Formats: sequence, structure tokens, C-alpha cells
Amino acid sequence: MNELITALGLVLVFEGVLYALAPGGMKSIMRSALETPDQSLRTAGLIAAAIGVFIVWIIRG
Repeated sequence: MNELITALGLVLVFEGVLYALAPGGMKSIMRSALETPDQSLRTAGLIAAAIGVFIVWIIRG
């Protein structure tokens, strides 16, 4: 459970740094996401999740 909380904390750190360093860029990315079809976002999310699982599997292997 500690590892899950650590992982969630790291996600917040990375997102916070992105917003702090490039708020305009993050707004632009959000606008792009709003214009992107749902199916494309869903596919990208599934691919990102699969890559994440693969990375964790390799590191923990």
C-alpha cells in the first residue's frame, strides 16, 4: 500500500511541476484534449496504462 501512495504522490509532483513551469503549455494541452475525439483519448489512455504496467512489471520482475 505504501508503494501505491508513493506512486500517487509522484504523479502529483510531476503534474505540479508541469503546471508551475509551463502553465500556458498546460492550458494549450487541455484545449487540445477538449478538441480530440473521445475514442482517441481512450486509446491513448489505454496505451499509456499498458506501458505503465509493462514498466512496473519489468522493474519488479
